[in-house]
Parts: sequence; C-alpha cells; structure tokens
Amino acid sequence: MKKVGGRLTLLVVVVVVSVIFFIPSYQPFYQALPGWLKKVMPNKGITLGLDLQGGIHLVMEVDEDRAVEIAVDRSVVSLQDLLVDKKIPVESVTRTGRTQVTIQFQNAELKAQIQKMIDDYPTFLETESAGSANRLVWELREIEVKRIKDSAINQALETIRNRIDQFGVAEPMVQRQGLKQIVVQLPGVKEPKRARDLIKETALLEFKMLDEDNQLKLDLPARIPKDKEAEILKQAEAKLPEGDQILFERGVDKDSGREYRIPYLVKKRVMLTGDVLSDARVSIGQFNDPYVSIEFDAKGGREFERITGDNVKKRMAVVLDNTIYSAPVIQDRITGGRAQITGTFSMQEANDLAIVLRAGALPAPLKIIQDLTVGPSLGKDSIEKGVQATLFAGAMVAVFMIVYYRMSGVIADFALVLNLLCLIGALSALSATLTLPGIAGIVLTIGMGVDSNVLIFERIREELRLGKAVRLAVDGGYEKALLTIVDSHVTTLITGVALFLFGTGPIKGFAVTLCLGIGINLFTALIGTKVIFDLLNQRHKVGQLSI
Repeated sequence: MKKVGGRLTLLVVVVVVSVIFFIPSYQPFYQALPGWLKKVMPNKGITLGLDLQGGIHLVMEVDEDRAVEIAVDRSVVSLQDLLVDKKIPVESVTRTGRTQVTIQFQNAELKAQIQKMIDDYPTFLETESAGSANRLVWELREIEVKRIKDSAINQALETIRNRIDQFGVAEPMVQRQGLKQIVVQLPGVKEPKRARDLIKETALLEFKMLDEDNQLKLDLPARIPKDKEAEILKQAEAKLPEGDQILFERGVDKDSGREYRIPYLVKKRVMLTGDVLSDARVSIGQFNDPYVSIEFDAKGGREFERITGDNVKKRMAVVLDNTIYSAPVIQDRITGGRAQITGTFSMQEANDLAIVLRAGALPAPLKIIQDLTVGPSLGKDSIEKGVQATLFAGAMVAVFMIVYYRMSGVIADFALVLNLLCLIGALSALSATLTLPGIAGIVLTIGMGVDSNVLIFERIREELRLGKAVRLAVDGGYEKALLTIVDSHVTTLITGVALFLFGTGPIKGFAVTLCLGIGINLFTALIGTKVIFDLLNQRHKVGQLSI
C-alpha cells in the first residue's frame, strides 16, 4: 500500500499543480480571486496565437541593394572627412553606380598620395577603369557586398524586434525566412496600420546643413500644397547646384488643418547620423507641444559640438527618411550632447518617433510583400470550432472505451481527462502560444491518450485467458505492454522534435502540443490507471475484472 500511496500522492500533486497553472488562462475566474491569492499564483497562462485572437501577419523583404548603397555613401562621407583632415584638395568624392567611389582632382601629383590614403579602406579595390590621371575609381569588394547584405538582414531582424518590444505586443514572432525575407506576426494588435508604419519606417536620422547661399537663386516658394513636391523638383532640376538636394518639411495650417510642405535646399553631405544616438524620449514644450529630446553618445556629442561650433548662425536640418522635421538656426556651440527634434506632430507620432530612434535605424528600406489581417471574430470562431472538435472527439472516444472495455474503459476515460488536464496545465506553465494547429495537437492527443490503454487492456485480457488472477493479470499486462508503449511514443516523439526544429510558426505550436502530450500520456497511462487498478485490488480483492 505504501508503494501505491506514493504514486497516488504524485498523481494528486500533478493534478493540483496543473489546475493552479491553468487558472490564469481562464481570466473571469482568475480576476475573481482575492488579491493575496493572486500574488502567490502564476499571473500568466496560455497565450492565444495570431489565428485565435486576431492580429497581423507580415512578410517583408529587405532592399539589399539599397543597403550596399547606404554603406558606400557612408564610406564617401568618411573619405571626405579624411581628405579634409589631411588637407588634400580634391574636386569631388562621389558614389558612382551602386558599389563604386570616384575621386576627382585637378593636380595629378596627388594621385599617389590619395592611393596611399585609400589603403586604410581594405574593403575597396581599385578598378582598371581608373584611366584618367585626374581621377581614381574604387569598387567595393564582392566579399564585402555579400557581408553587407547578410548583415542588413540580421540588423533588420534585431531592429524590428526592438521596435516591437517597445510597442508592447505580447508574444510577437519575428524570424528570418529564406535569404532576404522577414516574417512578423503580431497577435492582438488593435492598431494594425500604426504597427505596420512603425515596423516599416527606416528611421535614418541625418543632420545636414542648408545651402542658404543658393536658396534665393532657386527662388523656392515659402510653402506648397501637399502632393506638389514632384512639380517643384522638376522645375528646379536644371538649376540645382551640384552636391545639393531639395527636401521638404511637413507643416499643418492651424486654421484649416490642411497639410502643406516647406521646400529647402539642403547640402547632400551628411554631417552626423543617428547611429551615434544613445537615447530618445518625448518631452513637452512651453506651449504644450510634444517634441523628441535626443541624447548623443560620447563620440556623437563631441562631433555635434564641433559641427555646431563651426556653423554658428547657419541653419541645420534634422532629416528623418529624407523628410525635414526641423531646420533651426544654430545660435551657439551646443555642448552636453543633447538636441531636440520639433515639428507639427501629435503625442502618438512623437512617441513612435522616439521608439524608432531608440531602436535604431533599419539598414535599408523594407518592402511588404504579404500583408494579412486576422480579425478577432475569425479567431473567436476558430476557438469555438476547436473546442467543439475537442469535446466531440473526447466524447466519442470515451463512449467507445466504455462500450468495448466496460469498467476498465471508465478507468481509461479517467486517464484521458487527466491527460487533458495535465496537458493544458503544462502549456500554461510554459506560457505557450496556442494556435489552431495546437488545438489539432490536443485533439490528436485525445486519441493517443487511450491508445496506450488499449495495448495494456489487450495484454490483460491475454493474461486472464491464461487463467491468472486479476491482480497478476493486471501486473502482467502493464509489464508486457511497457516496451511496446515506450517504443511507439519514442518514435512519435522523434517526429515531434523534428517538426519543432525545422518547422515555423503554427507548425512549432503543433509540435509543442504533440511532444507534451506524448510525455503526459506515458505518465497517465502507466501511473494514473495503474494506481486505480492497484487501489481496487487492495481494497476490494477483485475476483473478476470488467474488461
């Protein structure tokens, strides 16, 4: 009896723990519990997946070619600064094509000096087309191009994860698919458009100087209606100075509420980029207007101080994704490594801007190639259908076991209920994400839950036909069926592990449910039902078994 008592205690403990972990998954009951009890209980249960609670599913593609161009553009800026520091006079340093950098100069004697300087850039290779005595052309090495493309995918993954974490989505899924695609699933999102914009925004922050000397020559209007940017660019194309570009600031008329654009002539050269930011947060101005306060790291702070000191009384544009947010006049050298981004945006827009700046810029633009929205009503319908399927399958199996195995079938049905209870408790304890395939795994577990008992009962029948006593027949049935049960479960477990390792999304949810069900089924079949048989034999000395 001592041996049975130990297994019975284990059975009771497992059931109680499963119920405790499951309670947070049933919110109406959990919320009704007293506060002191909630503090000692788990506060997180099963999370519903995208297909059960609604949300968005995005498949995005990283523009790898643009990532390479951005990397070369940064090398161009770095080369320009290096040439200025070494006081080497050149006419221009520009990116030509996607991977080439061209340096143009008048004095041919500078060629050897510049070539020696470029040795500090082993990622570039001088091309044979360098021909001219007053020109040098370098091209990015192929191995470096591949590295930049692969790095762009990984950096985009990390950046998207950081943005989603700050956005506050529960149980998101962000993973790589194929060579250059990223899959994002956001269950339970109430504002899908805002989430898409937040994820997709490149958030490339740049500080550029306005070209005020040529601003008047172009005769740019003070403001233009929204959607007229292309006309202004076309009109100014012929008169646009080399090394300049036209960018627009967004504005809103306070009286009419209509949006307009303010065109600026901006120098293409980037003075500072957002990769030197250490923090960004929303603050409120003296007129209750939100703005984003940014803080640079040590290197960025020193560089920002130098730039502002060299350009006092000049205007600097704060540019995010080729849109000007503000273009203030630098009144004095700015120390302390802090600055502000002001503009006509709402509190929510300011919050989103701070999020993308804190999370960092994407290495290249993203293109959404698949966009699916699952409504909560569709998810609710899936849950109802899944519950109905589970109850129907359980009822059919329970009836079959009672009809075919009589009283022993009732014991098998007890093991089935125990199996489901422990499985749901285990999923809650792991804070697993339940998907529609996961419900399918639970339904499959119902069939597997009695499969082991069928093997055991048939072995017990064989032992009874040989004339053995009920207790010996039961012990012999469990002993002889053990290896067969373990073997069948191990082979299924291998399949489940393979699905988990190589599957994605919902397939993993099915694999988790299947693997947990296999382990729990072994426990309920070999221990749960055996305890019931042992208790019956010890207390009532059963002479004939209903099987």
